[in-house]
Amino acid sequence: MKLVEDLGIPELTSEQIEELCAIADEAAREYVLSKIPRKNIETLNISVDAEGTKPIILTVDVDITLSPIMKDFDVQKLVNEAVKEAFTSAKKYLRELKCHSQT
Repeated sequence: MKLVEDLGIPELTSEQIEELCAIADEAAREYVLSKIPRKNIETLNISVDAEGTKPIILTVDVDITLSPIMKDFDVQKLVNEAVKEAFTSAKKYLRELKCHSQT
């Protein structure tokens, strides 16, 4: 899933882009682990990529394989919610950068 965001922030540095990706990754990971015990997750791969600096295009991919005992669990809903959480955290970070750049 992609998010194109232009919140009126200055061009991002490579360090800020790395931090943005790390924040989005951590948010998605924490969301998944808050919903499913680690022992019931066979694989959890989260990929966050950023393109450009202004506007920035953020791509978040979440791939989850649950253990067979979780066969009735709605994995797609979990993936969608984890991606949404990643974007929410990324937007928050970008807004904080905007506030700091205006002072």
